Amino acid sequence: MPEVDYYEVLGVRRNATAADVKTAYRRLAKTMHPDGGGTVGTFRLLREAYDVLSDPAARARYDAGGATVVPVPVRPRPRRRFGDEPGFVPGLPDLDAEELTWWHFAGEDTRTRYDRGPGHTPVVAAVAGMVLVLLPLVTGVGFSPPVLIVWLLLTAGTALLVQRLARGYLRAARAREAYAREFGGHTVFGAPGTERDELAERLTAELLEEYLTRLPGARIFHGLAWPGSVFADVDHAVLCGKRLVLIESKLWLPGHYETAEDGRLLRNGRPFRGGGSRLEESLAAYHDLLPEVALRGAMIVYPSRSGDLTTADPDDLPVAPMTPEEFLHEIGGWLAADPSTVDHELLRTVRDQVVGGGGRAA
Repeated sequence: MPEVDYYEVLGVRRNATAADVKTAYRRLAKTMHPDGGGTVGTFRLLREAYDVLSDPAARARYDAGGATVVPVPVRPRPRRRFGDEPGFVPGLPDLDAEELTWWHFAGEDTRTRYDRGPGHTPVVAAVAGMVLVLLPLVTGVGFSPPVLIVWLLLTAGTALLVQRLARGYLRAARAREAYAREFGGHTVFGAPGTERDELAERLTAELLEEYLTRLPGARIFHGLAWPGSVFADVDHAVLCGKRLVLIESKLWLPGHYETAEDGRLLRNGRPFRGGGSRLEESLAAYHDLLPEVALRGAMIVYPSRSGDLTTADPDDLPVAPMTPEEFLHEIGGWLAADPSTVDHELLRTVRDQVVGGGGRAA
């Protein structure tokens, strides 16, 4: 077996910064993790190298003792998965917009939670107060002492209301400027994987950006970590208003998929062992992170070879396999409950979970 040191494991120089070490670890972790096609031994070594080199004290002790040589298990050559059809690429749905009940929301304007001023009611009250204040001056009506006192109180109240309105509109303008500086026109954050075995992720990215960006408030994310993790634990997510859907992309054999009452995934009525899901864990992690947000999970399933692939009605299950068409109908309609609102704080929280960050306009 070849032997390398921790720097070689991560592929960084000995003078690499902490940021370099973290970037290298994140880049390698996705492909070396057992769920990504790596081995337990290789990933354990990667994690060990990162733990040492990311800790200044541990790194100093490691460097002082010389490059301790550690064995690296030889990673087996990847084999073609059973059922793969070389050259086969599943197609995306070509839906008529009229088939989607939520499509008409595309014409609405986007609203951010913090870009609205005090509203119409205070303005109407302020205008009415100003009219009452100015009316005696315009008509030349004399003031008796009681009327003068009432007029002075009304004048002071109107002036205070106008001042508060001005401050409210100024705060709203500043909030809009801050939002624009931080997020610009970005509606998509992160990017799907580029490896051969990440084809399903790229298909879903195209699906989301082609259809769900029609919802003015929808924001799309690719490659999110669980809180406290550095891995891309969630393939995709879409946030719209206070609703968030977490998505896994799967490339599975043709057949009929459904979720049993006990939560098991079935294919053609039998327990399916050809692929796993971590959506339930993801939903639990994001429920703790965003307790005020309504959450759903979806597995978008594509056929790995020629043949029909169908899924059962999701029936409002928190985690359910769906074809791309069913996803657009079911989840698109669910997200469209509040199609135009973008919550500044929620957007920032979810955006910060994207591995590698980055945003772009769709």
